[in-house]
Amino acid sequence: MDMDDAIPPTEKWVLTREAFERLLAWLDPDRERAGQKYEKIRQKLVKFFEFHGCVSPEECADVTLDRVARKISEGEEIQASDPYLYFHGVARNVFKEYLRESKRQPVGLDGLRSASPSDTEHSEQRLTCLSQCLEKLSPERREFILRFYQGERRAKIENRKKLAEERGVSLNALRIRAHRIRVGLEKCVEECLKKRSAG
Repeated sequence: MDMDDAIPPTEKWVLTREAFERLLAWLDPDRERAGQKYEKIRQKLVKFFEFHGCVSPEECADVTLDRVARKISEGEEIQASDPYLYFHGVARNVFKEYLRESKRQPVGLDGLRSASPSDTEHSEQRLTCLSQCLEKLSPERREFILRFYQGERRAKIENRKKLAEERGVSLNALRIRAHRIRVGLEKCVEECLKKRSAG
């Protein structure tokens, strides 16, 4: 089970550039200040999930940000003197949903590797399919996604900052790119598993 399964199906919604721009505009009319506020809020959310013992604080923070972005993009009027208080309320709900899942697996590419830890054969098939799907990526995309999910906690955060600096992009742009690659990998793995079970 990966993090996408640990959060309700509504979180399959994908953050678009337009939705992200609307979120920034809601945070502050000034684009640069909005970007700074966004990063500060994300850091606070990561700390919130870390403090509560979440094994995937960054992913939970991103789910929270995406959920608020979705509400704004769907036209919901959010009145908040301090935007973080609203994000914090959403984060609490995300964490409650996360806790309700009794069998959580590591997130990132590990989540693609093992959807059913009690079923060794299924886990091995999933790992084989993931390896095959990674091979189908271009060398550049494969190296990028493997580096994006490399490390644990603080090391992972630092690693992603370095990746963003190397590519001259923001952390959010980096996360959006990784998300798109991951969605493709998930689809590829599921198709691979279906072919194996049919065969």
